[in-house]
Amino acid sequence: MASAKERAQAFKDDGNKAFAAHDWALLARVTNSEKANIKSEAYGYAIADATKAIELDPNFVKAYYRRAVAYTAILKSRDALRDFKTVVRKAPNDKDAKLKLAECEKIVKRVEFFRAIEVGDEPSAAEGLDLDSMVVDEDYDGARLEKEMTTEFITDMLERFKNGKKLHKKYVYQIILAVKKIVYDEATMVEMEIPDDAQLTVCGDTHGQFFDLMELFRLNGFPTEKHYYLFNGDFVDRGSWSTEIALLLYAYKWLRPASFFINRGNHETDDMNRVYGFEGECKAKYNDRTFKLFSESFSALPLATLVGKKYLVLHGGLFSDDKITLDDIRKLNRHNQRQPGQAGLMMEMLWTDPQTEPGRGPSKRGVGMQFGPDVTKRFCENNGLDAIIRSHEVRMEGYEEEHDGKCITVFSAPKYCDSTENKGAYINIGPDYKLEFHKFDAVPHPNIKPMVRISPEYHQC
Repeated sequence: MASAKERAQAFKDDGNKAFAAHDWALLARVTNSEKANIKSEAYGYAIADATKAIELDPNFVKAYYRRAVAYTAILKSRDALRDFKTVVRKAPNDKDAKLKLAECEKIVKRVEFFRAIEVGDEPSAAEGLDLDSMVVDEDYDGARLEKEMTTEFITDMLERFKNGKKLHKKYVYQIILAVKKIVYDEATMVEMEIPDDAQLTVCGDTHGQFFDLMELFRLNGFPTEKHYYLFNGDFVDRGSWSTEIALLLYAYKWLRPASFFINRGNHETDDMNRVYGFEGECKAKYNDRTFKLFSESFSALPLATLVGKKYLVLHGGLFSDDKITLDDIRKLNRHNQRQPGQAGLMMEMLWTDPQTEPGRGPSKRGVGMQFGPDVTKRFCENNGLDAIIRSHEVRMEGYEEEHDGKCITVFSAPKYCDSTENKGAYINIGPDYKLEFHKFDAVPHPNIKPMVRISPEYHQC
């Protein structure tokens, strides 16, 4: 049996290996530190650890600071404000803390402003938008879009985006409005079969990493009539090219509505977009109306896709109640609730995570909850499924099979936020419904910083 000294050295070695590999999730498990938990987006754990530290030492300023950071990340800005005020009071000469306090005060005021103006019958951002009268200048050097999407227009769009160019705003509006109508009419849980002469590729989070998505397409092929694609949410925020990815996915959805699928993720929501960069990017590259139109289209996106009655694909995970079935998802009227809120079926579909322990537990994120292998097994058995496929979390190899293979995570943003040395992955599914996992590495991209509102000190993008 190893001595205490040997165990301590092994513990230290594991931590050093995890740090060297930028494997923040493993580092969090090894060290259980607030900083590692924040890096791995385990904000709930970070808050719990910081709270324990504060209970042991009420003057431990770093614990207040890290708890404030974690609260900000999960949009609990009032709690964050309280802790930042404590940091400034206990460390009045800390200039960085004062800056963070000022940032947090702005966020709180902004959140309160949007809450104050939210009304149920707010007019659409499309109201008064006359596309027919909008003129595309003769000196616009891109392909022209008429009444329908074309492969030629998408090819030209890709080249424009690679070269740092934008679309004309008329085309941006056209694409968003066309896709909003298409996805609004789809079921909350889209049900599809893979034809004998086709295959489906399931992709996880891409988070604005446009050049890595281009690498995925280079390796695996672009969408065609026989090559279906399903993007499982979180295609915006954090990366520097969220508008490019959103417009590209929407263009493909318009071109091939019956063979290109998009699920909503927890980042296709207003509160996340205001904090993690997409709103700012829309306004900087286009205008405020573009963000509002995207927001309306995000709330129209399906929440899940049932593939061949064998795999339920949804962004987050399973539910706090074992009685929930596929029929409950079918019956969910997502159009009555634009944003997921803090509880309920929609929130759980977008936010929950698997855990290794049986049963259910508190969320490491501080939002939603976690579900164990027994929960997954019961859900699959009750609904006749082989497995659930979800995204929502970095995996160092790009994917992971958990819960005896019944819970599969796929994540398609390699070298996530340029700070985690993970691979990206995608899953190919043929007409036999066998799963083929493919990994890929990040590729170089222009050095353009994302327009994120969260401080880069505690989140690298």
